Amino acid sequence: MIITFDLIQPDNVVISPLLREERLKAIHDLVESNDFKLVKFPGCDCRVTLSTENNQLLFRFNSRDNEELQTLALSPRPYRKLIQDYFMMVESYESIRAEGNLYQLEAVDMARRAVHNEAAELLMERLADKIVMDFESARRLFTLICALHLGQGKQLKTG
Repeated sequence: MIITFDLIQPDNVVISPLLREERLKAIHDLVESNDFKLVKFPGCDCRVTLSTENNQLLFRFNSRDNEELQTLALSPRPYRKLIQDYFMMVESYESIRAEGNLYQLEAVDMARRAVHNEAAELLMERLADKIVMDFESARRLFTLICALHLGQGKQLKTG
């Protein structure tokens, strides 16, 4: 179970209010309700830190007492297209929301959820030998992985 979650981002990244809200909600919901177990430490409550280092996603897991348990480095490569799609959907969502077109807003939101679902399934599949997690926890982790990719390439820089 995840008891705390820290996201380490560069200080110079500016994010939109929508993305800031999604990031905060994902962290809150992940800590409040998750089914998450490290395969090597199945009964352990975890403090999780997510960052990027050397073009890798870096997950650090510590125990409740802050004892280092495990560090996982993942290539973001399998997620790049999904991350690009996610940001494209967020950009469309914010643009359409500004226009006030509720019908299009619903369609874009459904597409954004579909990207989240696909990414969650990929995360669960790729991490199955290291982490067992529920679908909602995987969706929230994808949101936070996307948050780490702000400022890389054509991303939202409003707000």
